[in-house]
Amino acid sequence: MSCHAKQTTVVWVHQHSSTPPAEKIDGVRLADLTTLRVGGSPRHAYRARTSEELARTVSLIDAARTPLLIVGGGSNLVVAEGELDLVVVIAANDTIEVNADGVPGLVRAGAGAVWDDVVAATVEAGLSGIETLSGIPGSAGATPVQNVGAYGAEVSDVLTRVHLYNRETGVTEWVPASSLDLAYRYSNLKFTGRAAVLDVEMQLTPTGSEGLSIPLRHLDGERLPLVEAREEILRVRASKGMVLDPADHDTWSAGSFFTNPVVSVAIADEVASKDGADAATMPRYPQPDGMVKLSAAWIIERAGFPRGFPGADASARLSTKHTLALTNRGSATTDDIVALARTIRDGVRDHFGVTLVPEPVWVGVALD
Repeated sequence: MSCHAKQTTVVWVHQHSSTPPAEKIDGVRLADLTTLRVGGSPRHAYRARTSEELARTVSLIDAARTPLLIVGGGSNLVVAEGELDLVVVIAANDTIEVNADGVPGLVRAGAGAVWDDVVAATVEAGLSGIETLSGIPGSAGATPVQNVGAYGAEVSDVLTRVHLYNRETGVTEWVPASSLDLAYRYSNLKFTGRAAVLDVEMQLTPTGSEGLSIPLRHLDGERLPLVEAREEILRVRASKGMVLDPADHDTWSAGSFFTNPVVSVAIADEVASKDGADAATMPRYPQPDGMVKLSAAWIIERAGFPRGFPGADASARLSTKHTLALTNRGSATTDDIVALARTIRDGVRDHFGVTLVPEPVWVGVALD
């Protein structure tokens, strides 16, 4: 199909769909929609304000066989520069229902809801379960895709169902969380594009206004009143540059760029032995399957990449607050981010024999 034919089809979607169409918006750049602030211009862009509109828009664009990117908060994307041969659909269905259907602790959120708004609403309602996920950028729809987690908790701990538009069958349905193969930073939705997340549903624990949080791992399992726990997590995340602030280039990132490697005990011991003096204090977290999770941030720093690497003059560099964040200092391009990621990955592999895996979704660009 020629480029002209594809463009004509997409305009037909906007003008003639039997369902009220998503709002067509002009002048969109992915650099304005992503927290890394890099990325070029799509062929067309639409804003879907309801779950039904989101599903319908995706279905029509798929029918036109046009490449599609669904964007929520844009916090987990590395997108190529230039003119992009794809259509962007922005998920803007941002409803948040607390104690949905009158069920205590049941929470539903539209895919376009700001995730931290969801967390704030649940804490205000005295519901425990996701307070340690405060401050994580992005939208609610992204949380089951990569099983978002922090400080000892994951979305999979509370997720009950996900409302999906199945792009393979054209069916819109609620599916149980158990069908998503949820694991550390993984689901069978990630990287596959097989379905669009429309809404998420979670079952939290009612605790009341004076209730306590889930155990805070960074405080050795201490439990705090919910509001205090949220404030504590936001404080810790901000100290690492992990709470979005337009004025702070340390937050112009995709968050944790690499996942924490999960390795065998033998490999973990080998990594520790290579580090020498700090081997006894190397962070290592035993997993239920006998494997060991290591700290990617610790490994990066010990491989010779300190905070701020490669220096103040670089347009893309490691955060000055946290070695796991690759940041745009204001003028970085996608190529700059990719080059830095490649340098870090290769350096860690050469030093420790461990290959770090990027966490973000790559669009039109690859690490290799």
